[in-house]
Amino acid sequence: MTASDPRVLGSDLLPTPFTAAEIREASRAGKLIRLRVDLPDGTGFERFNRFRDGDDEGATLEQWRADAPDDITARRVSWLELQRHAAFPSATTTVRAEVLDSPLGRLDCLRYDTAATDDEPAAVFWFALAHPGMPVRFEAAGTRTSVVELRGA
Repeated sequence: MTASDPRVLGSDLLPTPFTAAEIREASRAGKLIRLRVDLPDGTGFERFNRFRDGDDEGATLEQWRADAPDDITARRVSWLELQRHAAFPSATTTVRAEVLDSPLGRLDCLRYDTAATDDEPAAVFWFALAHPGMPVRFEAAGTRTSVVELRGA
């Protein structure tokens, strides 16, 4: 993170769409996110993410699939760790503003297109400016994940 811009986490990285503080303010009181995952074979499933026990540093992130509601994983995450998920290399990523039609409606987004590497396929991430946190849509290797619903605590 640079002193002048909290969105820049390294000299070779693009600015992130949100700061750790913005993610904290949007999530610390508790947020439930419902996602739809569409797989390349035409099947799909719903997944849930829930933040609880949020404080200045982070929160407990719980995740489960709709078809297995008792199989919950939970781990402590920091707001900075979540911001780092959107810190993409400037040499292999482009970013632009884009309006996205989504299950949440028409959203003003920042779209990040990443190039394929030896470890990861090319991917596209849409971050809705009105919803600090995870992308509202993600596409890679024929899989699409879309945020269907966001709710507070």
